[in-house]
Amino acid sequence: MLAVVRTGGKQYKVKEGDVISVEKLLDEGAKVELSDVLMIDNDGKVKVGTPNVEGAMVTASILKQKKQKTVYVFKKHRRKNYRRKNGHRQVVSILKIEAIKG
Repeated sequence: MLAVVRTGGKQYKVKEGDVISVEKLLDEGAKVELSDVLMIDNDGKVKVGTPNVEGAMVTASILKQKKQKTVYVFKKHRRKNYRRKNGHRQVVSILKIEAIKG
């Protein structure tokens, strides 16, 4: 069984047992129910939602929280002695997909 889920403004194609990283949701060890399911494929039987599939839900558990690699932003105006360097590390949750209901 396969599903397309939307969380954090992004879409993820998931199967049972997959491990994905999404934007931070809850604390470690928590169970998460993702009800924003856009599509379900059950061995060739495809259900597409408008925009969501009725009654479909994906359950997952949060394995851990971590930070991604640093993204650097560097601004410069030449000949003006203007330089600014800034970095950002996004916090993500690592999810393990347990079940797809739909």
